[in-house]
Amino acid sequence: VVSTQSTGEGGRFHVDRWIRKVEPDGTPGGGGITCIMQDGEVFEKAGVNISVVHGTLSKQAIQQMKSRGKDLFGDTVKFTAMGISSVVHPVNPHVPTMHFNYRYFEIPGERKMWWFGGGTDLTPTYLNTEDAKHFHQTLKDACDKHGDEYYPKF
Repeated sequence: VVSTQSTGEGGRFHVDRWIRKVEPDGTPGGGGITCIMQDGEVFEKAGVNISVVHGTLSKQAIQQMKSRGKDLFGDTVKFTAMGISSVVHPVNPHVPTMHFNYRYFEIPGERKMWWFGGGTDLTPTYLNTEDAKHFHQTLKDACDKHGDEYYPKF
């Protein structure tokens, strides 16, 4: 995504690699990469973020997940989470802003649980009905490759 957005842009992404420190002793809990471009010829601002993190859920997170129907047990619940997101704001107001984020969350162990989340949207400053139809048709075509029930569901 970063190399594609940089092509012909006249700008480069600033790349920041980070490590998530979660334990009092500074033990790493994964990390990620944040890529930002500003004031380009095509993009006013563009960002791409990738993360792969792991650790132990807080008691508050466990309670919140239980309240949403997740069958968690024990006081110590380990997790792994991965995500990718991007927001692109073009200079031209007739080109819509694009955003997506997709994530995977897993609780490993004997009673392993996992799920995906996220989504995508197009936010036009000036509505172009044909752009909106094309955007949604492209998403529908991608979903339909896996089952006709997915586009209406998601």
